[in-house]
Amino acid sequence: MSIMKEFKEFAMRGNMIDLAVGIVIGSAFGKIVTSLVTDIIMPPIGLLIGGVNFSDIKIVLKEAIVNSAGKVTTAAVSINFGNFIQIIFDFLIVAFAVFLFIKALNKIQRKDKETPAPAAPTKQEELLSEIRDLLKMK
Repeated sequence: MSIMKEFKEFAMRGNMIDLAVGIVIGSAFGKIVTSLVTDIIMPPIGLLIGGVNFSDIKIVLKEAIVNSAGKVTTAAVSINFGNFIQIIFDFLIVAFAVFLFIKALNKIQRKDKETPAPAAPTKQEELLSEIRDLLKMK
């Protein structure tokens, strides 16, 4: 078997395609959640804590060096922990959304499993059914 044919069989398996689709959808979902957090959730939170933009929060270790023309020759060195806080919020919201999705799926699956099969008729019900059938014949 040639390597190309073997690779084609490997790549075209259902699980590989499902995984690829999941990654693409997950990436798009990540962009949606990032926009939700940065554009909708974080501005009110920043306003509530005094108009702070989390991405602007940083500790400057070394100031930028500017020449006489006003051009930055050496960029500032800083620890951007506001961006880290933003990413933590993104993660928590994504994790919560995935949790709710999985919880809903589990609930649906439980409902399907919990649907009881009809109980077998008791001896008394069987006898009554036979009597009914005999009476119908007469």
